[in-house]
Amino acid sequence: MTEKRPLGLPSAKLVAIAAVAGILAGAVAVYVKQTTSGNGTEVADAAQCAASVEKAASLKPFTTGDVAAMVATAEPRVIDGLSFKDQADKDLTLADFSGKTVLLNLWATWCVPCREEMPALNALQKAEGSETFQVLAINIDTGAIDKPKAFLAETGVDALGLYRDASMGVFNAMKKEGLAFGLPVTLLIDGKGCLLGSMNGPAAWDGKDASALIKAAVGS
Repeated sequence: MTEKRPLGLPSAKLVAIAAVAGILAGAVAVYVKQTTSGNGTEVADAAQCAASVEKAASLKPFTTGDVAAMVATAEPRVIDGLSFKDQADKDLTLADFSGKTVLLNLWATWCVPCREEMPALNALQKAEGSETFQVLAINIDTGAIDKPKAFLAETGVDALGLYRDASMGVFNAMKKEGLAFGLPVTLLIDGKGCLLGSMNGPAAWDGKDASALIKAAVGS
């Protein structure tokens, strides 16, 4: 019998959905790469992320099993322009997490696969969270904070904190970059803010495959 996750979706189904999403993401990534013209920003990104190219390439053997849909980028670039808030309504950007490898995940309470993977992301943060790694899960529900706050409490997600962007600006920025096509979407970003990999769709983040990927990304 297929093992059930806390909210009832079989993990095998999550992995299958994530694998299909990964294929689609890879195809779209090629399209975006081919249609984007060079500019000064890209040159600056290439210089800042030069050391991240080898790191991204080294992750490919770890994008397997539960995290097979993670697409290691061939050309790491700076991910910026993402603004969000913490639970105290303080304005934040990725620069506030500089120096840490970040697994940035966008989720919403109305997204069933998102709800399914949140306890797994919570478990990953508990297992691997440190001064050099953090799961940064950003909720994009519109409206008041009550609904996502209640969801985290009800499901026992206690290690992630509540980061929010009620304007959905973070999602739209990722969509414009060719990185987000739906929810959930997850980016793996190094301590310099450079993109190492991206995934559309859910994953079993509490498994050994996810742990191995994160250890490889952090360098531990």
